[in-house]
Amino acid sequence: MTSPSATAPDAFLLRVRAVAVSILLALVVLGLAWELWLAPTGGRSWALKVLPLALATTGLLKFRMITHRWLALLVWAYVAEGAVRAFTEHGIVVPLALLQAGLGVLLFTACVAHIRWRLRKNAA
Repeated sequence: MTSPSATAPDAFLLRVRAVAVSILLALVVLGLAWELWLAPTGGRSWALKVLPLALATTGLLKFRMITHRWLALLVWAYVAEGAVRAFTEHGIVVPLALLQAGLGVLLFTACVAHIRWRLRKNAA
């Protein structure tokens, strides 16, 4: 039987989770605002692209390692979309795309920091 202190998240994980959840919510809000109000592409169904991100929120809040792992892979699709749209479109889309790509890289970094910290802590 493990003690509660051994399974309780430490201060670093709490900070990384707060950063990851904040960035994740920012990506969801950006995606919705982009497709619905700021630079709509014509089809409101494109706003559904943020659904996988919204679904990951619960897993991040519960410190689920599997959520951090698949989110670290999934976020590259959003980084790629941001990079492609930043270099192929013009107008208000460019700063929105760059912001999406930047937030994606930050989210990847937070997820990897969480994963590495937990794996290192479990190996010790």
